[in-house]
Amino acid sequence: MNLSEKLTNAVKDAVQELFSASLETVEVQPTRKDFEGDLTVVVFPILRVAKGNPAVIGEQIGTYVKENLDEISDFNVVKGFLNLVIADAYYLNFFDGIRDQKNFGHEPESGKAVMVEYSSPNTNKPLHLGHIRNNLLGYSVAEILKASGKKVYKTQIINDRGIHICKSMLAWQKFGEGETPESTGLKGDKLVGNYYVKFDKAYKEEQSYLVAQGKTKEEAEKEAPLILEAQDMLRKWEAGDEEVVALWEKMNGWVYEGFEETYKNLGVDFDSYYYESNTYLLGKDNIEEGLKKGVFYKKGDGSVWCDLTEDGLDEKLVLRSDGTAVYMTQDIGTAIQRVKDHPDVGGMIYTVGNEQDYHFKVLFLILKKLGYDWAEHLFHLSYGMVDLPSGKMKSREGTVVDADDLVEEMATTAGNIAQELGKLDGYSEAEKQELYKIIGLGALKYYILKVDPKKRILFNPEESVDFQGNTGPFIQYTYARIQSILRKAADTGVAEDYAYEALQSKEKELIKQLALYPETVQLAAENHSPALIANYTYDLVKEFNSFYQQVSILGADTDAEKSFRVALSKKVGEVIEAAFGLLGIQVPERM
Repeated sequence: MNLSEKLTNAVKDAVQELFSASLETVEVQPTRKDFEGDLTVVVFPILRVAKGNPAVIGEQIGTYVKENLDEISDFNVVKGFLNLVIADAYYLNFFDGIRDQKNFGHEPESGKAVMVEYSSPNTNKPLHLGHIRNNLLGYSVAEILKASGKKVYKTQIINDRGIHICKSMLAWQKFGEGETPESTGLKGDKLVGNYYVKFDKAYKEEQSYLVAQGKTKEEAEKEAPLILEAQDMLRKWEAGDEEVVALWEKMNGWVYEGFEETYKNLGVDFDSYYYESNTYLLGKDNIEEGLKKGVFYKKGDGSVWCDLTEDGLDEKLVLRSDGTAVYMTQDIGTAIQRVKDHPDVGGMIYTVGNEQDYHFKVLFLILKKLGYDWAEHLFHLSYGMVDLPSGKMKSREGTVVDADDLVEEMATTAGNIAQELGKLDGYSEAEKQELYKIIGLGALKYYILKVDPKKRILFNPEESVDFQGNTGPFIQYTYARIQSILRKAADTGVAEDYAYEALQSKEKELIKQLALYPETVQLAAENHSPALIANYTYDLVKEFNSFYQQVSILGADTDAEKSFRVALSKKVGEVIEAAFGLLGIQVPERM
């Protein structure tokens, strides 16, 4: 039983004994910083069963609790709030219990698995800033769920087919002159992306020519020779034309190599991959099944629909009149296929931008109506756009910010700021470059993940690499400071054992903050929110820096104080590292 439960029971017992009344619930909250105490019992709700002056009732309950709970050493009553002081021995016992716990706050795996989908790019262009938020969110939520005790599969669906892919293929065929990533020195995704842009340029020129010949804009868009050729190429691909399929495989292969490099640079990974070229025909059998169950109905033209009007949504097309699938059909089939592939999956999380909110409401509802029990545990991890201050960073086309360019820019920005601060004496050039990358990526990830996923973000690279305030580098710097303390402690032979009985207030506050880590992990998992981990870590670091400034660690008066404070600093460092690991952020040993 934890202390909060013990306290609740003790307050209920006090009310029963003192007022012969039973209390159903007890409101307990952390004591406000400006009052003495650690936990506060709100007395006002108790007045419903115990009549009298709230201050007197608070005193009576406080006396009873102090006498009956060893963990409570003192109390005070302020205007109907009973503030309880927890004994130092309780915090010291707690710290001794977690001091050598390797996975403190992280639970062992149990129960059904969860599949987390993120990234899911198109193979006609490189990953961009929007993909960065998607990847960082999906990866972090997967890691947080693992830490909370869930088995997790990380996956993505790659949009590797369709007219947009054929556009890149056709442009390369026409204008490529056999270019390859090797011959150009370009990453494969960049090379293929360039041909998508070239197609668009040539297509627009053809449209302009046709409009000048008297065609309407709509006619020109439909009749331009390039788009007709691309459509013909798509038909050939669907028919399995050997030459077209070979070109598709070659160019997609280039893109995948490029993507892998970006994922490696970003520090994200996947357990499995789904490809739209394999899944686009899925779902049709499920529609047939749903027709028999009465989940769907057929219109006169042969098209199949799902009527969701009673659920506050509209009617949704799931199969066209010519029998071809729509995206919804594929998504239904893919979800069902994933559970067939991983029978232990009991739920799925889709990391997709908020423009798809409605699509996922419909998808989840249809899967529930089809009778799948895991459909009760589907979640759309919806997120807002990421904007940059105009002029801060432009891509080659001037609109979309390339993911690789942004990662590189972040390392450069971190390097410039670190050099200005003059913090890196004695580092080799290779060590400096590695550190700039760790700081730059940490800054980018933290800036994006500290914000609630649903909110739109204005990302400012310089602001994110500030070494002060609620930033990744500020937290990384604190971690490095702790490692420096530990190295000095080892050099001076600080003993690991201590006999310590009375805590300073700053030591106590730091242990209280450490104690919040396990419940923060669970809360972040329940809410699919890396922001809760990010902001917890910032609070822990602020508490440590306050402790560091006001309490001498290596210059402590006694050996016991010195040993205890070094051990406490070490644990704070371990929790910073673990929490940042859940955000996909590395921490440097020196800075």
